[in-house]
Amino acid sequence: MEWPAYLDEYEKLVIRMNTPRVVIDNAVCPTATLVKVDSARRHGILLEAVQILADQNLSIKKAYISSDGRWFMDVFHVTDLNGNKLRDESVIRFIEESLGTMDYGRANDFNGLTALELTGTDRVGLMSEVFAVLAELQCNVVDAKVWTHNGRIASVIYVKDCNSGSPIEDSQQINRIEARLRNVLKGDNDIRSAKMTVSVEVTHTERRLHQMMFADRDYERKPVLKSCIDYPMVTVQNWVERGYSVVNVQCKDRIKLLFDVVCTLTDMEYVVFHATINTSGDRAYLEFYIKHIDGTPISSEPERQRVIQCLRAAVGRRASEGVRLELCMEDRQGLLADVTRTLRENGLNITRAEISTREMVAVNAFYVTDAIGNPADPKIIEAVREKVGLSKLKVKELPVIYNEKAESEEHTVGVGETVLFSLGSLVRRNLYNLGLIKSYS
Repeated sequence: MEWPAYLDEYEKLVIRMNTPRVVIDNAVCPTATLVKVDSARRHGILLEAVQILADQNLSIKKAYISSDGRWFMDVFHVTDLNGNKLRDESVIRFIEESLGTMDYGRANDFNGLTALELTGTDRVGLMSEVFAVLAELQCNVVDAKVWTHNGRIASVIYVKDCNSGSPIEDSQQINRIEARLRNVLKGDNDIRSAKMTVSVEVTHTERRLHQMMFADRDYERKPVLKSCIDYPMVTVQNWVERGYSVVNVQCKDRIKLLFDVVCTLTDMEYVVFHATINTSGDRAYLEFYIKHIDGTPISSEPERQRVIQCLRAAVGRRASEGVRLELCMEDRQGLLADVTRTLRENGLNITRAEISTREMVAVNAFYVTDAIGNPADPKIIEAVREKVGLSKLKVKELPVIYNEKAESEEHTVGVGETVLFSLGSLVRRNLYNLGLIKSYS
């Protein structure tokens, strides 16, 4: 590594000490790739590491997180969506470089775009109205994510001017967009809580969605539509002797589950000192030893209940409800407005959406139910596909990330498996080795 001439030896030492050390190992475990990260501990660094893995759509089968003084060590057992080890050298190299610097600038992908943030009461056809307004105002939607939870909706939409291809900076145009979208969000009964803002500082989109729904207090609301979500079991207890609060989460496993939980704990200003994550079949078991940033545990029953509510909401926001429809076709002005209008006219409700544009091709995913949250009628789905184009709009099954290899992992112990043999045991073993407890059995 070449150092800039202006750095003295002390500055070089500080950089070396604070630069994470990353090892990606495909030899130790027969069923997963091990990603190991050692680094100086600071608030939010665990979230950054998990975020990098989550954005690569990796399934975290197991993980061990431990903090000793000012240093932390993370070990993640990861696979791709099909349950296979990581073999793509470009992916491995990207993960090594991103984790090695913790300077992960995904938000930079949206430079040159205007970010719109919307929250309000969910209703059938709402996003169709939003995209229709944007098309009418000559806004080209380049990327967007939409979440719904407990009758609320949050969306971050990245747009540019249709004519110039530039970000929208004209204050009068921005005011028109804000006024029109606020009216759409308000509808007939959301005068106070509907919000629409133009974001100046772009953060990680999915973290921002969590923050928006948290600020909207979706965790306190009751679902309006029927829901088939398998709600997580969350418990919070204090380990008084050592000053930790112990959080346990049990729920159906899915991609980005760990990110959603760690994101919420971090934004609630808790620090994860130790954690173990394990999966068995389609279930996930997560255990966290946390404290406030000031070093104190959870101090009251209302706070404990709030943590439980917020973690349940964090898991539920991304839980996939409905049929996943994937749209892939040449992008054009008003495409989103037309497709979402077709969904609305056929009584389909969008529960979640992921919108992206790649080299003038629209690659979109919509999760849809009927108007009251029940599974959509297959005949209606086919009718919608015929209107949009059977080859362009497809029903997509979610990846099967739990296969026989994942099950066999429970019965195979490699060299590295000994550090992840049971939920919670490693935290206790580490504390035992540090002399903080008398026994870890």
